[in-house]
Amino acid sequence: MTSSARRVPIEPQAVDAPLSGTAVFLVLTVRDAAGAFDTVRSTLAGVADVLKNVAFRDLDAALSCTVGIGARVWGELTRGPAPKELHVFPAVVGDRHIAPSTPGDVLLHIRAARRDLCFEFERQLLDLLGDAVEVVDETVGFRYFDVRDLLGFVDGTANPVGQNLPDATLVGDEDPAFAGGSYVVVQKYTHPLDRWRALTTEQQEAIIGRTKADNIELDDAETGQKSHKTLSTVVVDGAEHDILRDNMPFGSPAGGEFGTYFIGYARRLWVIERMLQRMFIGDPPGLHDRLLDFSTARTGSVFFAPSAAFLEAMDDDPAPSGPADPASAVVPASPPEPADGSLGLGSLQTAPERT
Repeated sequence: MTSSARRVPIEPQAVDAPLSGTAVFLVLTVRDAAGAFDTVRSTLAGVADVLKNVAFRDLDAALSCTVGIGARVWGELTRGPAPKELHVFPAVVGDRHIAPSTPGDVLLHIRAARRDLCFEFERQLLDLLGDAVEVVDETVGFRYFDVRDLLGFVDGTANPVGQNLPDATLVGDEDPAFAGGSYVVVQKYTHPLDRWRALTTEQQEAIIGRTKADNIELDDAETGQKSHKTLSTVVVDGAEHDILRDNMPFGSPAGGEFGTYFIGYARRLWVIERMLQRMFIGDPPGLHDRLLDFSTARTGSVFFAPSAAFLEAMDDDPAPSGPADPASAVVPASPPEPADGSLGLGSLQTAPERT
């Protein structure tokens, strides 16, 4: 039996989709035009159908797409209140480096083992969106050897595994209307590889906080300058707060572009924001992450990836505000509310565990 004949669920909002061989990071803004929000709303609600239309050709390629929605358009797209922590990405300004805030209303994080499947899914989805959106940034990432970045180090070592993964990435009872969703932060970094390669391996390892060949964690200085490994780890009251990174290298040797696309999923947005503050401002302030001397942030946006059930229900007709026949209305009726006070949302489905 061929792989395309197997019947398996294909979940478009799988935050913990398996590490893929290729990915597309597509950031869009919604145009201020008649019908634009209606088009975007219906298209995003139907992402699962588009995904199935492409993914069935090779189920083993594990095509997935995670949709994130930004604060600027959340209200009009979803016709409801926003998650508690959702806001526009705040620029982080350090003494020497800046994490800029750039536009972004919709994020499409497309992943698969095959580049052609990502391409075809993106093509079909953009055809449906049409003139309702403008593409702000399209970045195609690829897996580099044994999950290394273009600086030569293994990336994503600190990712949570097992039950720690959903605990770190999926909103829970603290915001029940959005349980099963996840906050997403994306940044596009470029690297001057010639300057990085001018350093000795020992100097590079001191900056990263791990050995280059075998990825062994190095002890950090107790005071003074800290490594990237330490500054990108958030510990509060003795408890470490994890995020899920699904970073990928991108670039063009002919064009002289070499970069890392950072994408972080978190249950609590403040964890990623604290991490960026530690990196760009420093801990203590003034001692920034030295990796930033070789990594320039070009973009920065925040999104919320709602649960699959929430996404699919976005295009449902809103609750009526009163009786259908105005003549029969004596006293205006109140909109119906769920009995339990919730929005009846499901949670994101989990994909096979990462290894």
